[in-house]
Amino acid sequence: MGGCDDCAGSEGTAAMSKATAAELSGEERLIARYFRPLAKHPGAFGLIDDAAAIVPPAGCDLVLKTDGLIGGVHFFPDDPADAVAKKALRVNLSDLAAKGARPVGFLLALALPEEIGPAWLEPFARGLGEDAEFFEFPLLGGDTDRTPGPITISIAALGAVFHGKMIRRSGAKPGDRVVVTGTIGDAALGLLLRRDPTTAERWDLNRGHQDYLKARYLIPQPRNAIVEALRTYATAAMDVSDGLVGDLAKLCRASGVAAEINVESVPLSDAARAACAREPALVETILTGGDDYEVIATLPADAVETFRQAAALAHVAVTEIGTVVAAGEGSARFLDRKRQMLSFTRPSFSHF
Repeated sequence: MGGCDDCAGSEGTAAMSKATAAELSGEERLIARYFRPLAKHPGAFGLIDDAAAIVPPAGCDLVLKTDGLIGGVHFFPDDPADAVAKKALRVNLSDLAAKGARPVGFLLALALPEEIGPAWLEPFARGLGEDAEFFEFPLLGGDTDRTPGPITISIAALGAVFHGKMIRRSGAKPGDRVVVTGTIGDAALGLLLRRDPTTAERWDLNRGHQDYLKARYLIPQPRNAIVEALRTYATAAMDVSDGLVGDLAKLCRASGVAAEINVESVPLSDAARAACAREPALVETILTGGDDYEVIATLPADAVETFRQAAALAHVAVTEIGTVVAAGEGSARFLDRKRQMLSFTRPSFSHF
């Protein structure tokens, strides 16, 4: 997949349209059938070359991010292909949101096992196209390969933010308040349910709670609707993908500060509360499990309520959970109701 230079774009597309099926390689046919309809940005030029060309919006910096999914690691082999596509796109959108960047376009690299064919690619492309249109995030190009290993989906995301206004991890200041969007821990619990369905009975979860937790693992809900509010008010931010405990610690290290978090203030869904009520030890999974794809941010104390109201207009819940402090640089301390610090076996998910 790819784009081409301006002068060859229309001529190349016309030439491709006249080519017979026999003249096209298998890869060209795959691209034409499944992915060319998604390449609506003029700089993609119909995916007939091996590069794209885009002009950054005036006065903006490009924000670059890449994230990938591997079958059997980030999703289950029997997950619906359209949901896998949406997850692949949304984990990258979540990172752009935390940087205060709006989506510009993405590159897609697919490594497909031999058994993957039209029955999987058709819904995959459909799901990808639905999200590309919904988030105004067009396909610009990429690559397709065969692999003897599991399916691998890698997306390189391009976003745009006003010059010098990208929200970094390193801007938190003592006295700032720590806030988080949405709810925490749902995806980690959903993953446990997928791995061991008997946990639903142990946690006494009704069908609605089970379906909710599984859905939160299957398809993230990136918070791109609040990028303007984040740019306006946040001093630092990042998306929560590897667990709230570990990711907040990364932000603290980057900012050279510490944070104190009231565990009872961390927002939980009704489903997560129900599970935790039956098995209190799940609090560690909730706080460290990851795959939340929420945004954690720091704000001046006098900006919290205004930020919360702005997020509410975009239908995104925001909860204040703690404070940035000067002492103990680079640490995030999670405190229970007795102000005792919790310790965790594994504070953050890591592949290594």
